[in-house]
Amino acid sequence: PSDTGNIWTLSLLTHCFSSLPSYSWSMAGGVTYSSACEGLKGLAEEQVRICQRQAEAMDSVKHGAELAIEECQHQFHNRRWNCSTLQGLQVFGKVAIQGTRESAFIHAISSAGVAFAVTRACSRGELEKCGCDRKIRGVSAEGFQWSGCSDNLSYGIAFSQAFVDNPERSHGVSSSRALMNLHNNEAGRKAILSHMKVECKCHGVSGSCEVRTCWKVMPPFRKVGNVLKEKFEGATEVHPKRVGSRKLLVPKSSRFKPYTAHDLVYLVASPDFCDRDTHSGVFGTSGRQCNRTSHAMDGCELLCCGRGFRTAQAEMVERCSCKFHWCCSVKCKQCHHLVEVHTCR
Repeated sequence: PSDTGNIWTLSLLTHCFSSLPSYSWSMAGGVTYSSACEGLKGLAEEQVRICQRQAEAMDSVKHGAELAIEECQHQFHNRRWNCSTLQGLQVFGKVAIQGTRESAFIHAISSAGVAFAVTRACSRGELEKCGCDRKIRGVSAEGFQWSGCSDNLSYGIAFSQAFVDNPERSHGVSSSRALMNLHNNEAGRKAILSHMKVECKCHGVSGSCEVRTCWKVMPPFRKVGNVLKEKFEGATEVHPKRVGSRKLLVPKSSRFKPYTAHDLVYLVASPDFCDRDTHSGVFGTSGRQCNRTSHAMDGCELLCCGRGFRTAQAEMVERCSCKFHWCCSVKCKQCHHLVEVHTCR
């Protein structure tokens, strides 16, 4: 179905491409990838063609998918839904295909991950079809000279749009889920674009800054994850509305402010994620470690959904009594002590 394509694609890429050889500039490497692309289940036809035409970029796509998964798990590590694997290749679980705000975050971080990784590969000279962004030239309004290797984000975004968005577009965009997914895909890419920054280098005698050359770089991917997590918290619930011949997603309540292209949107409310439900792809929170003194989502009361928690003692080993010895080493002892660990019932 069109609404599952993005998630399945990225889940498959992290698994399937991990067993493929890294791209080789030789013809043999290209043939290996070409046949491998055809054998990947879950890819749309156009995605297979992109994989074959731009085999060199597939390592970056895989890396982008891994970035997305790692960042998702970091951002949600202390939440009831912690972006963990439930069944094999379903990296984000079945809940990701239900039109929830969790699905919105997954699509956004995934499309951003691919755009980020492809752009980074361009700047490093790893891809034949792109390089640094040389369009920015001349003197800026602030008086510095544009030069150096600016990140070619326009290429990374275009690649992400062509590859990641394709499953939604290949089935048409008449379904509400497809509209939602495409919007969130683009919001993820805009999180990178809107946080591009300028780096500069001074040139002159004895370190003076007579001439300053600058270039544009992407923010760290952790910054992108932080931005999208904020968008997740403020995501807008929407529903489809026919406007003339077009189908649009509008806020479900008139009290909600209109969302922008940078915001995340979702169609259905999330489950509470408290109890394991394999049919819905919910892992539950039983057995999760919680913080007994916290009143936030990682606290035992909220994370354990009122079921209570178990307390056990665990031994921790830490370096201690460290001393500096001339010259030049630091020697430490190993200290063992017991700590309380709390896990949800």
